[in-house]
Amino acid sequence: MKRITRREWMVKTGVAALGTGIVAPAQSAALQPTRSESPPRRVLRFAHLTDIHVQPERGAEAGMAAALRHAQSHPDPPAFILQGGDAIMDGLGVSLDRLRKQWACWHRVYAAECRLPVEHVLGNHDIFGWDRQKSKASGTEPEYGKRHALEQLGLDRSYRSFDRAGWHFVVLDSVHHDPSGVYTARLDDEQFEWLAADLAATDPSVPVIICSHIPIIAACAYFDGENEKTGNWVVPGRWIHIDARRIKDLFVRHPNVKIAVSGHIHLTDRVDYAGVTYLCNGAVSGNWWKGAYDQTPAGYALIDLYEGGGFARQYVDIGWQPVT
Repeated sequence: MKRITRREWMVKTGVAALGTGIVAPAQSAALQPTRSESPPRRVLRFAHLTDIHVQPERGAEAGMAAALRHAQSHPDPPAFILQGGDAIMDGLGVSLDRLRKQWACWHRVYAAECRLPVEHVLGNHDIFGWDRQKSKASGTEPEYGKRHALEQLGLDRSYRSFDRAGWHFVVLDSVHHDPSGVYTARLDDEQFEWLAADLAATDPSVPVIICSHIPIIAACAYFDGENEKTGNWVVPGRWIHIDARRIKDLFVRHPNVKIAVSGHIHLTDRVDYAGVTYLCNGAVSGNWWKGAYDQTPAGYALIDLYEGGGFARQYVDIGWQPVT
């Protein structure tokens, strides 16, 4: 990996990686490195493409192709792509025929355009049939639930961990089946126990990044829909993890958890809480292929990881114009 000077790094990222998060140099001169300090060494760059929502309509295949080409065309390219979930427009409430057409779109574009390794995260819209009223699914179909989506994405299971460039990646499955309300954002007890054991088994000196489809903690969820229309803020349990309290309490016991990335909301934000930086990274599809969603255009995140647990995120607008 090429070493860059401190000046080059700060100009390129606009941040100085310090402590457990990223701090803008203009915020506090006291926090800036002294002239004698060497810049942190970047060990990995990856692209986080989430909420692609590919479908036959609205030019979504062309939009997905454009995003993949854009992410792979940087002079300083990412080493891999983190596909953050909701690969297809929707599987929860559609017929089997519609489901198959969407996955056919996915595989067609993916095979033609993707040259980088990909790590997949399962999204709620990738799952077939849970909205029984709309999908008319019986629940006995081989494709029902998460099984078919995992097969399409080449996954053996919906959560896992792996190591890369001195960082430990944890991929979570945010989507818990709730027959009364289709799904809720949470980890079941089995997955939570697995997460606790995985973090306990990780060397405390190794920085950890958490990857989930639905945010564990997010501010932008308040602006996804009209959550204040009752006169009180009401953020549904589908929007952010309803079990965020016990997850953040677990992270507090493991200070090497540095960053958590997510999608789902189609908006971008950053929340720093109890030593962890939570980044919600927009959507490739923007407003579901209808343009920008509020202040967030169709795009993806480039994330740089550094020695010692530093990181930087930049959100990249792919310049997509909706097809009318």
